[in-house]
Amino acid sequence: MFKKMLKPLAIFSLAAVLFFSQVDGVLAARSGGRIGGGSFRSAPSRGYSPSPGRSGGGYYGGGGFGFPFLIPFFGFGGGGLFSLLIFMAIAGFIFNSVRSVMGQGQGQDELGYSSNPTVSVARLQVGLLAQARNLQGDLDRMAQTADTGSAAGRAQVLQEATLALLRHPEYWAYGSSQSEQTGMNTAEAKFNQWALAERSKFTEETLSNVNNQLIGGMAPSLTGNNATLVSQMGDSTATENEYIVVTLVVGTLGKIELPKVNSPETLRQALSRLGSVGSEQLLAVEILWTPQASGDTLSTDDMLAYYPDLNLV
Repeated sequence: MFKKMLKPLAIFSLAAVLFFSQVDGVLAARSGGRIGGGSFRSAPSRGYSPSPGRSGGGYYGGGGFGFPFLIPFFGFGGGGLFSLLIFMAIAGFIFNSVRSVMGQGQGQDELGYSSNPTVSVARLQVGLLAQARNLQGDLDRMAQTADTGSAAGRAQVLQEATLALLRHPEYWAYGSSQSEQTGMNTAEAKFNQWALAERSKFTEETLSNVNNQLIGGMAPSLTGNNATLVSQMGDSTATENEYIVVTLVVGTLGKIELPKVNSPETLRQALSRLGSVGSEQLLAVEILWTPQASGDTLSTDDMLAYYPDLNLV
């Protein structure tokens, strides 16, 4: 009896192994691309100049001692003049010191220059119809050529990515946004939390350019009719149940708030706000998209499982 049951059990076990190995193979096709870089460490002093109150002895010297030495011209003299000059010098020094401290405090509020300035961390996600193969190709080319090792280069990448999305509203299907204001001391942790959460949804980063470290082979160059043909082929094979998701994670000095994305108009506003961040304010950026590898797809079930916060637009 036991021997008769052993054979069906072995067949069932083999079938289960084959089934789950196929499931793992499907999951392994969830590829991703990544562009970005930056740092939260040396940012407070970048692009900001000290306020006049931080100058050296010339500032205090001119205000502290200039007025008292005018007194002799008005007839003061005698043994008490020296004491009076010292008293006036000390009073002037204290007055200018207090004024300098107050001025520095105001400068910190206006310019965001302090030991722990206000930093905004924002995340914007766009779910696109899979027909947007040409936009996916734009992101691939950006990753292969972008200068992510400089603040200006990263700002340009952010601007080009948001511009590419703004140019194709016909592909917008879903969207979501989040933004938080925090201090410099905690902003990096929030930025990393959001970026890692998105990267964890990839089974493999097949193309990456972070701080000018390029990982992933260069795809063959396509121009002219060949590029158009590939784009058309990609559009024809894509179905209504396949998607591309692009995620922008941005850390910037100062305050930036994104509208809740629930319509094409609010999505356009959110993209425009992120794209307008300049290199002097931009601390770090991550642009992530999936799928990246050719032939990879993101189904409706994948969207529901990995991107439950996306809203229809």
